[in-house]
Amino acid sequence: METTYEKSTKLYYTIGEVADMMNVTTSLIRFWESEFDMLHFQKNKKGDRRFTQEDIVDLKAIYHLVKEKGYKLEAAKEIMRQRSKEVKQKMETLQSLYRLKDFLQMLKNELPL
Repeated sequence: METTYEKSTKLYYTIGEVADMMNVTTSLIRFWESEFDMLHFQKNKKGDRRFTQEDIVDLKAIYHLVKEKGYKLEAAKEIMRQRSKEVKQKMETLQSLYRLKDFLQMLKNELPL
């Protein structure tokens, strides 16, 4: 079974993988890309979006503001502009803690009973 920790070593993710990670639709990610000017995803030769860990951190920050905190899009855009570094650092810290949790769980599972 692949853990979140193991997935985090991947360099690029597809839009479908990111949507699954975040439990959102791919169309919502495309919509956010058109609305938030700080989102600039790489595309391969076929035009498919390629997401890095940093891109995912940005998307999770937007998700947090819009879906969890209930901010309107314009307010979320302003917050992302003004506090992008602070929000990113908090989300990166949270992601690091999740990876650490997965790693510790994996170690626990490998310990003999």
